[in-house]
Amino acid sequence: MRPFVFAVLLSSAWPAACLAQTATIDTTKAPATVLPGVYADPHIAAFGKNFYLYPTTDGIEGWGATSFTAWSSPDLVHWKNEGVILDLPRDLAWAKARAWAPAMATKNGKYYYYYSADTNIGVAVADKPTGPFKDPLGKPLVPKGQFKGQAIDPMTFVDDDGTAYLYWGQGQCHVVKLNPDMVSYDVAAVIEFKPPGYNEGSFVFKRQGKYYLMWSEYDTRDPRYSVAYATASSPLGPFTKASANPVLHGQGVVKGAGHHSVVQVPGTDEWFIAYHRFKIPGGNGYNRETCISPMRFDAQGNILPVNVFEPVKPTKIKKAAPARP
Repeated sequence: MRPFVFAVLLSSAWPAACLAQTATIDTTKAPATVLPGVYADPHIAAFGKNFYLYPTTDGIEGWGATSFTAWSSPDLVHWKNEGVILDLPRDLAWAKARAWAPAMATKNGKYYYYYSADTNIGVAVADKPTGPFKDPLGKPLVPKGQFKGQAIDPMTFVDDDGTAYLYWGQGQCHVVKLNPDMVSYDVAAVIEFKPPGYNEGSFVFKRQGKYYLMWSEYDTRDPRYSVAYATASSPLGPFTKASANPVLHGQGVVKGAGHHSVVQVPGTDEWFIAYHRFKIPGGNGYNRETCISPMRFDAQGNILPVNVFEPVKPTKIKKAAPARP
């Protein structure tokens, strides 16, 4: 396993104008959530002419959820509950509880749903982004105890050439190139690394030829829970952590903003970040709610600080993303 190298990148990601704007925000009134009730760890994606959210079902002490739902929206504001897409007791033979932190990818005309179940990572496959999803392996894709840290929080990035990469891990980050079938990989090729401050929730995207690795810092029960990032010229790294971090964090009435995902509006350079925060009022690490905010970049490609008090505005997909090979 080859080592990863991290450095600090001096950047201008916190311009004076942005800091001045932040200072004038009313931090006592947070925008409404996009999903009703308590949901966490949202994975956001765009397929066809719709956006989709795949969250963890929250509100249970010890994070004991047993099923996953999907939500669809034509505009990021109005969301429809598509129902349960994977029920652990019903659909799996190897795990019954602790359904956490899913992710979605598409390739070969199929939809691949990666998820945490009883601190293993599994994969399910469907013909549509809303399922029904089936377990093609009958066992975990990444079993607990095989690598350092907890085997949770999967994320799959599919590059422009169709090559897919699986990231995961709490306490330690891992990456491996998936085989073309999207449900297998070379165990010997797994790379382990740990960015400074890394705890969990890795997420990767590509913009203008640059790869961005983002992750959550602190514990999800900690009001300081937040999101930082690094960049690289390859999806396998090495990554350089930006100095202007975190780029997403709580402020005022907003606590514990983290465990995010990012979506690009197809055909544009418009980006949004989905994340959870402590429920307002009275929330904690087991009662979290899902939000979406705009995410912007400066001229050098640095991620600008996310304003958690800026409500998401209706945004439609005018040009659907091309299918992955």
